[in-house]
Amino acid sequence: MTVRAELKELVEKMNANPEHIANEKDRTFQINLEESGALQIVFKSGQVEIIEGSAPDAEVTLILNEKNFSKMLKNNLNTTMAFMTGGLKVEGKLGLALKLQEIVKLYQ
Repeated sequence: MTVRAELKELVEKMNANPEHIANEKDRTFQINLEESGALQIVFKSGQVEIIEGSAPDAEVTLILNEKNFSKMLKNNLNTTMAFMTGGLKVEGKLGLALKLQEIVKLYQ
């Protein structure tokens, strides 16, 4: 399964059972995948959608390879270690990157 298919599956799970995201603020997370480019995870009105390409209004951008993003989606990535060793770069609000990780963990 590709990492984009994994993300789509996670988003479908979130939208089908939105109790953990219902009170989230509307915001955009940008993910820059080294192998395949940018995508956005957009939280809006208690739902999530994936949009291809860059987001000029993203509050945080995560830069990583597909292998690490796949691990993150499965809650198997030690984000602190990945950040410290350069396997994960964060531009913007670091707290929001941690928030995204918390949300992902709730759907595992």
